[in-house]
Amino acid sequence: MKKNKTNKRTLMVSKLALKEVMCLKKFNKLVCAVLIINMFCIVPKKVNASLIEVSEKNFTTSARYAVAMDSNSKIVLYDQNAHSIVPMASTTKIVTALVAIKYGNLDRKVEISGKATGIRGSTVGYRKGEMISIRELLYGLMLRSGNDAAIALAEGIAGSVEGFAEIMNNYAKEIGLMDTRFESPHGLDSEKHYSTAYDLAIATAKAKENKIFNDIVSAKDVEGSSLGFTRSYHNINKILSTIPEANGVKTGYTGGAGKCLVSSIDYGGRDIIVVVLNCYDRWNQTKRIYDYVVENYEYRTLLEKEKEIATVKVKNSNYYVPIESMDTVSIPVKKGVEIKKDLVLPKEVRAPIKKGDKIGLIKVYQQEELIYTYTLTASKDVNENFTSRLKRKILGR
Repeated sequence: MKKNKTNKRTLMVSKLALKEVMCLKKFNKLVCAVLIINMFCIVPKKVNASLIEVSEKNFTTSARYAVAMDSNSKIVLYDQNAHSIVPMASTTKIVTALVAIKYGNLDRKVEISGKATGIRGSTVGYRKGEMISIRELLYGLMLRSGNDAAIALAEGIAGSVEGFAEIMNNYAKEIGLMDTRFESPHGLDSEKHYSTAYDLAIATAKAKENKIFNDIVSAKDVEGSSLGFTRSYHNINKILSTIPEANGVKTGYTGGAGKCLVSSIDYGGRDIIVVVLNCYDRWNQTKRIYDYVVENYEYRTLLEKEKEIATVKVKNSNYYVPIESMDTVSIPVKKGVEIKKDLVLPKEVRAPIKKGDKIGLIKVYQQEELIYTYTLTASKDVNENFTSRLKRKILGR
């Protein structure tokens, strides 16, 4: 009996040993296969597109919603839920300021109403009955985030908050804010008042085209007497001291929106717009996103001003019209990544042609993705010849 048990144990041990040998053989085959594959893999010495993609995927921010955008080209450089529709608090005042600059007489004085002095949230502290110029109210709006300044601007320009909000909504559509709606000039929480990080970046890029806006939001301190104001203003936007290259733009905070910040930061003479919404660490997160852009992107010249790019035949003639760019165009491109440029031109055009007429496009692709489109123009006039003009008159066209 004992002998049979011993034989059974020996047989079980033998089977286990055999399984281990088989597993070891399979493992050795797998190791060999991996080694053979690695022999044919080339490790790049330079930074390439795939490595940049990995870096981009690994980078995150604590902001719930964020975007980084080149101000000139509107190319998005970083995106985290940038198209989510959310409350945006006092970053609303970027568009309030743009509308006030466009439609208001900056030197006209506005009487501060009881509605302005009674508004809750951040205020400058204007007193009822004070007469304040629209120019000064803009400094109170953007440097002190004054809700009282916002109400005064709305009443002074449109007659009411509701009327001013309607102007803001029309202006938003005009500049391409597709997911934005305003119900007030100050941005206190409301279900019908919302935007996206992307739209706020577009609005800021538009604002950066305006010198008056730039002068206001880039100022750290304004001595009231030097500008004929009723008081002096200190800018509460800490990004101007956190990042030396920063030149604006606007803070914001409400219970619904959380801490928000829209910034403009100089990068080699070009502005990078960074928007963070619902971000408790807004100053540091803005700097992290800006540093990410600097580390991963570089500017490349795409077109040179008034340099001939191509020619297009003029119909029913032996003439060709030269095509050019009206400006020198530089765009941000990922470091180590090649871009593809496609010219889109008609086979021929009909005279007469005026210098500056839009003739074609240049499209820029990065890793098969269209990132930028720019309009090309005629570099000189081309008059209609006599034969073509006569034929057109005979045919009535």
